[in-house]
Amino acid sequence: MKAFEHASPTTKEQAVSLLGNQWGETEILAGGTDLLSLMKEYLSSPKRVVNIKEIKELQGIRYSPGAGLRLGALVTLEELMDHATVKKEYPALAQAAEGVRSQQIRNSGTVGGDLCQRPRCWYFRNGFGYFPKGESGDDLVVNGENQYHAILGNSGPAYFVNPSSLAPALIALKAKIRLFGAQGWREVEAEQFFVTPKSEGEREYVLKPNEILGEILVPPAKGIKSATYEVRQKEALDWPLAAAAVALKVNGTSIKEARLVLGHVAPVPWRCQEAETVLGGKSGEEGIAEAAQVALKEAKPLSKNGYKVQLARVALKRAILQAAQGGA
Repeated sequence: MKAFEHASPTTKEQAVSLLGNQWGETEILAGGTDLLSLMKEYLSSPKRVVNIKEIKELQGIRYSPGAGLRLGALVTLEELMDHATVKKEYPALAQAAEGVRSQQIRNSGTVGGDLCQRPRCWYFRNGFGYFPKGESGDDLVVNGENQYHAILGNSGPAYFVNPSSLAPALIALKAKIRLFGAQGWREVEAEQFFVTPKSEGEREYVLKPNEILGEILVPPAKGIKSATYEVRQKEALDWPLAAAAVALKVNGTSIKEARLVLGHVAPVPWRCQEAETVLGGKSGEEGIAEAAQVALKEAKPLSKNGYKVQLARVALKRAILQAAQGGA
């Protein structure tokens, strides 16, 4: 790890004033579960690290039936998972946090950090960047070990999958993310926060290098049934092979309205809008199975990850069934 300057501001204004205008000049430290490993591997070598853990305004969970849920960026995954109101009103969020199997990561990792973590692609983590090429210029992902890479949104040039545990649930629940910079606050829909980079100098989100992710706002969940379901290779610490988060409005036994989002299958969390339309007004497992088929009909698996198509269908079907039964 290269030497760096460390700053520990106590206000968001101080924090923003310490950030650079180019990615890589400075980095933000919250839980540190991702940044420190990146720095140890020399994948990130900032001149300054800005520790935001002492900014009280970015802490805490607040809820009211009228305004909904407010999550400070520094809320830990453990706090989120254990919060009684979150478990009752937003089960998809609590289940997503619970899916992070490491107690240590849940205790230190933050909701803001979960959204801003870098790709877990093994080519990226070994210094090959977003678009890894071999010595002869061949694409290392397409022609190599791609069993954990994208099956949707992978027409190029990026093939990694978005690693966020919370993002699918937040998008399904119509959350908004508030970013703070020198000009004050700006707000983006959770669905619009994530982007697929086109060059190595970009990041996977719309956050700018001189901004901080400050808080997340989730609308009231009255009348909404939600759930997150993940399929993983092992129950110990591991990222899912596929995940799905859903939010449903149910009228009797039929689904009146749905928001369906897949995770770990594309460079961004993948909203299944056509499948949402198919599911509307349907009831029973036959309608759910039809929606799951439609959600993955555009999948284009690579040479070694075709199995993820069926896993994503299963995750989506089980998330819908779980939500329809009350998210339990």
